Amino acid sequence: MTEAENEHPEVTVLLVDDNPQNLKVLYETLKDKGYRLLIANDGEKALDLAHRHQPEVILLDIMMPEMDGYEVCERLKADPETADSAVVFLSALDDLEAKVKGFALGGADYISKPFQSQEVIARVKTHARVIRLERELQAQNRELQSDQARILNSISEGIYGLDENGIIEFANPAAGVIMRSSVEDLIGRNFFETHFSTAAECPDGLPVHATCCQGVAENQRDIRLLRADQTGFPAEYRATPKLEGEDLRGAVVVFRDITAELENEQALEEARELVREQRDQLAHTSRLTTMGEMAAGVAHEVNQPLTAITNYTRVSKRMMSAEHPNLNLLQETLDKIEAQSHRASEIIRRIRRFMKKPATGKDVLSVAALLEDTRQFAEVDARNNDGSIELLIPEDVPDIVADPIQVQQVALNLIRNALEASREIGSDLPVEVSATRAGEGFVRIAVRDYGPGLAEDAGENLFLPFYTTKEEGMGIGLPTCRSLIQAQGGEIGFERPEGGGACFFFTLPVADAPAAPSSEPSSAGAV
Repeated sequence: MTEAENEHPEVTVLLVDDNPQNLKVLYETLKDKGYRLLIANDGEKALDLAHRHQPEVILLDIMMPEMDGYEVCERLKADPETADSAVVFLSALDDLEAKVKGFALGGADYISKPFQSQEVIARVKTHARVIRLERELQAQNRELQSDQARILNSISEGIYGLDENGIIEFANPAAGVIMRSSVEDLIGRNFFETHFSTAAECPDGLPVHATCCQGVAENQRDIRLLRADQTGFPAEYRATPKLEGEDLRGAVVVFRDITAELENEQALEEARELVREQRDQLAHTSRLTTMGEMAAGVAHEVNQPLTAITNYTRVSKRMMSAEHPNLNLLQETLDKIEAQSHRASEIIRRIRRFMKKPATGKDVLSVAALLEDTRQFAEVDARNNDGSIELLIPEDVPDIVADPIQVQQVALNLIRNALEASREIGSDLPVEVSATRAGEGFVRIAVRDYGPGLAEDAGENLFLPFYTTKEEGMGIGLPTCRSLIQAQGGEIGFERPEGGGACFFFTLPVADAPAAPSSEPSSAGAV
């Protein structure tokens, strides 16, 4: 064997002929053309060299002793290592039958002896280029298949490839793990019979069936699938049609076991329910605390109509004891008794409504009516603090969706804080309660006082539980307010307005807009 090194050693040409003179001519013809040349003078040597070097082109003489070129070609094509080499027959035979036999055995071309140098050069160049391109393409395909296999093997979701009848043609390792079966055991099974106990009764209505038979993509969550051992599990799946051109060839199914996910969702929902219950309990405790603080003023408020009723009753009794009672005056007095009783009843009604622990639920509310009701309830605090409350509600403010008791609790808490702040510095300006639109989806309710204002560290502490600046305060008012407003889908915060004092605000979603994050611009004290 002789090798010729050149500038393109990756292109190998094997020259096979039992005639040394022919080998010399072939070698001289190709030696300067950029090929790595191998030489063999019989069939066995040719097979050995081809197996070890996998040449792109083999120039093969047909008429050789012991093993002719036809047998060499047949054995080359039977060996996977050499099957893709381009075999070009060299022979003095020029009949059609010889050529047909050569092509039937896998030959790529045929050069008749005596051959012309330019013809040999041209044909070798052409076949070398073709084989090189084919091998590069095969290498790329192998690389892509390897990448695809690595991707499919690394995916935690199960993947099936189904034919149009639902037979599993492909399954990735994750499918075997989920199914508690080997991938080999899954291949060839019927998808529907494997995963559904009702497959024999009603196959048309089963998941993935429409994808396999009609090409309809599907996506479902929390369906029940069976494993290979007949145990069930909740799953989510996506089914995509498998197409070849316009022909439907089945489906690709991606599925996963969502048992742990559903358990986590259930645990999360239970935790949310516990938080809701605790928030409602804290809100109720806060209302009880507020009523305790307001008890003296409320008692005085209720005592006024009761005292008036007592006095009017005494007057009525004196008039009735007269020999000729003035019935018109008596009627007026009784009307006053009725009016005072209604007044006392309304005060008690407000207290009971505020004190009760409401069922969870939201209503469509008029902002003006809600704040007017809150203002009336806060009048006791206003008188006790020598202050007043002013409502600034434009007519075009839209209705809101919220829990009326919880919103009233927040507004009353902010108003009471504002009244106390105003009294602290002796301000005679009223506490201003306003409502405006905040973007497209929210109403902004603000409570402004003209008190001493907020401390520099207010932004860090105001909404922390148990933080208070009051000597007898519990520090649960503002944290509870924040929790209640966030539960309504709004936000709460504060500002330091020009002119002194403080302004606390909260937002609530309007009745005709979907809940969304508040569009209120952020302030330095927004929470």
